[in-house]
Amino acid sequence: MWVTNSDGDTVTKLRADGAVLGTFTVPDRPYDVAFDGANIWVANFYANKVTKLRASDGAVLAIFSAGGVWPQGVAFDGANIWVVNAGSNTVSKMLITVAGEIPRTLQSSVRKAAE
Repeated sequence: MWVTNSDGDTVTKLRADGAVLGTFTVPDRPYDVAFDGANIWVANFYANKVTKLRASDGAVLAIFSAGGVWPQGVAFDGANIWVVNAGSNTVSKMLITVAGEIPRTLQSSVRKAAE
């Protein structure tokens, strides 16, 4: 399991019993993580970046543009990484087979629900 530590600009890898397996530095304000079967993808909110980490050891493999402003969510659909950019109300589709390519950014009308 991986968790973000937004205030510390790190992500932590945990074992199922809660033991810490490692803590790794990523760009400004990590907000969400996704697993693609081999790598961890981290949405870095203030940096407007997405960091790709090797899941086995947390090594930073690459840092990419999020394709928008304030990436707040990241997901894997079996073929692509999707990034939700809260500041620009867009969703970016990244091809994981092509390093960091963001072929398409979609406008979104999704807004935070009123509390």
